[in-house]
Amino acid sequence: MVTVLMLLLAADPQVLARGRAEEKRSCLPCHGLRIIHVQRLSRATWERELDKMVRWGAVIKDREALLEYLVDGFGDDRPMPVLPRSADGRAR
Repeated sequence: MVTVLMLLLAADPQVLARGRAEEKRSCLPCHGLRIIHVQRLSRATWERELDKMVRWGAVIKDREALLEYLVDGFGDDRPMPVLPRSADGRAR
């Protein structure tokens, strides 16, 4: 059963889609997604990371959507991902 509180706390799918697009646009020019997707950071820490990336030259046009996307998908309350491994057991 979905409660009203759960609906209020759920991130807006359109905002998440904009955040995902912003991630591709502003993050991928410098590094791969794995460095982002394996982290589990609080909202405040993601905000500091975005501030740092801007200081280092990243151009983030839709910061709020990107922040929501990062917190929703890679927040400190999310489980750690299972990383794919090669046949010899090393991470890919």
